Amino acid sequence: MHSMTGFVRGSAATDAWQATVEISAVNRKQAEVVVQAPRELNELDARIRKAVLAVVSRGRIQVSVNVERPQGAAADFRIDPSLALAFSAAFTELTKTVGYPVLPAAADFLRHPGIIAAGNSDIEAEAAWLAIEPALTDALTQLAAMRENEGNHLKADFIARVDVLISFAAKITAEAPGRPVRQRELLAKRLRDAGLDLDLADERVAKEIALFADRCDVSEEITRLDSHFTKFREYLDAVEPPGRALDFLCQELFREFNTIGSKANDASIAQTIVEAKTELEKIREQVQNVE
Repeated sequence: MHSMTGFVRGSAATDAWQATVEISAVNRKQAEVVVQAPRELNELDARIRKAVLAVVSRGRIQVSVNVERPQGAAADFRIDPSLALAFSAAFTELTKTVGYPVLPAAADFLRHPGIIAAGNSDIEAEAAWLAIEPALTDALTQLAAMRENEGNHLKADFIARVDVLISFAAKITAEAPGRPVRQRELLAKRLRDAGLDLDLADERVAKEIALFADRCDVSEEITRLDSHFTKFREYLDAVEPPGRALDFLCQELFREFNTIGSKANDASIAQTIVEAKTELEKIREQVQNVE
């Protein structure tokens, strides 16, 4: 089981380029990959996305790619011929204007921006990919390990919390059968307080108690809860990402506990239901982090 969050950085270099790839991952219902890279590398976007989606299935993954010349690499120089010729022609025109020779020095050409520039800003995508690919692979390996490690912590937390929910379900199972008995006693008290002389063995009383027992029977809900608990644990050990399935099971567990609370109509059971819902809400919050 993996979480959907993480931040990693990978790097690699060739003789021509040094690449750094940073990946940040956050929660998202679907898989969304955002690539930030120099525009010269736009043609590599599909390759980067394919590599990311081979590792993750859910979450918003932001990939930032930076490439630069490695330290110690020989610097390239660019010369703008048209600008140099125009600069020289300006001095020729100046000579004609003032009437005596005015010649540009080498320093004049160096000082004028754009005639001679150090470095080559052009990035050849295929050459850069030779450095980007291993940097991306390194980052994705780190991301997978980080997400798995966090997923293991989440799994341990889920197991502990599901055990708490199981204990709540067991408590309800033990208390629910006594609910009709308590209702019979409550009905008898109400009859006495009202001054009604009615035998509790009367068929009408027995029918009322039977109908109440049927309405407050939660055995089906308890059975479904047991099934959901078993399935929840199976998903925790599944090979496929269980995030969506766990989210659905949380909704079903909430539905069953809510139904039990409505049917039982009992203060003690209602308190247990409140505690169970509180614990279940903590699980639902954490499930949003699961891939």
